[in-house]
Amino acid sequence: MRVLVTGATGFVGSRLIAEFAQQGCQVRALARSPRSAEGLRRDGYEPRIGDLLDERSIRGAGEDVDVAYYLVHAMAAGGDFERREAQAASNFARMAAADGVDRVVYLGGLGGEAASPHLRSRHHTAEILQAAGPPLTYFRAAMVVGAESESYRTLRYLVQRLPVMIAPAWLQTDTQPIGIDDVVAYLSRAPLVQESRGREVQIGGPDVLSYGDMLDRMALALGKRPRAKLPVPVLSPRLSSLWLGLVTPVDTKVARPLVEGLVTETVVTDPSGAEPFGIDPAPFDEALHRAIAQADADGA
Repeated sequence: MRVLVTGATGFVGSRLIAEFAQQGCQVRALARSPRSAEGLRRDGYEPRIGDLLDERSIRGAGEDVDVAYYLVHAMAAGGDFERREAQAASNFARMAAADGVDRVVYLGGLGGEAASPHLRSRHHTAEILQAAGPPLTYFRAAMVVGAESESYRTLRYLVQRLPVMIAPAWLQTDTQPIGIDDVVAYLSRAPLVQESRGREVQIGGPDVLSYGDMLDRMALALGKRPRAKLPVPVLSPRLSSLWLGLVTPVDTKVARPLVEGLVTETVVTDPSGAEPFGIDPAPFDEALHRAIAQADADGA
C-alpha cells in the first residue's frame, strides 16, 4: 500500500508515517519547504514539495496513492484561518480526485461546531473533503494526549508553574481525551476497515473528564498536590488565551481556538463507527504517564 500524508512532520503525522514505515508501506509525505522535504528523505520517506494553498504545486501528489491522509490545520497562523483551511481542503480534495486516490482519511474534532470557530472550521473541512474528493473516513477526536500535544503541554505547564490558578467556567466542561498511540492505531487501520469508508468515526478514551479533573490528574502524575483553583464568574476565550500565553509557552494564536473548543462539550456521542476497529483505548492516566515519560526522555 502507498499512502500520502500531509502534516507528516507534525505531532500526529510524524508518528503515523513511522507506523506505516514499520508496516512496510510506501509513504509519500507532502512538505512545504525543501528543508522539511530533505529531512523526510533522510528518514526514508518519499517527499513531495507543495503548498496546499497553491493548487498547482500539489498536482500529481496523489498519483499511484491508495489512501491520502489530511492532518493539517491553520490555527497557528492566526487571522482568517477558517478561509485558509477551506481553501487548502478544497485544493487537496480536487487533487486527490483527479489523481485517482481511493480514499481520504481526515482527523477532525469532536463537539458541536457552532460554538467554536475552531471546531466549526474543522467540521467544514470534512464537508469540503467529502463533497469534492474521494470517499472520506472522518475521524473525530477531542484532546489527544501525547508529549508534543499543545493541549498536554498546556496542562503540564499550568500545573508546574502555578501553585494556585484561576478557574474559569470552561474548566468544568466535559471532554473525552484519547492517547496518541490509540489515535495512530485508528488512523493506520482505516484502509483495512471497509466499514469506515465514507463515514464518520468518533474516537475517544474510556474516561470522560473535565479540564479541571485533568489538571488534578496531571498534578498527581507529576508527584504534586492538585492545585487550588479560584473561581472567576466570567473569563472570555480572548482573556483566557492571553492568560495561557503568559503562564505557558503555547502561542496565543493557538491558545484562543483551543479555549474556544474547551467551552464546548467534546465527547463521543456515537461509538458505532469505532467498533469495527477492535481497539481498546488506554485510560487517561495511562496515556498521561506515557506522555510524561516521553517528554522527560526528550528533555521537553
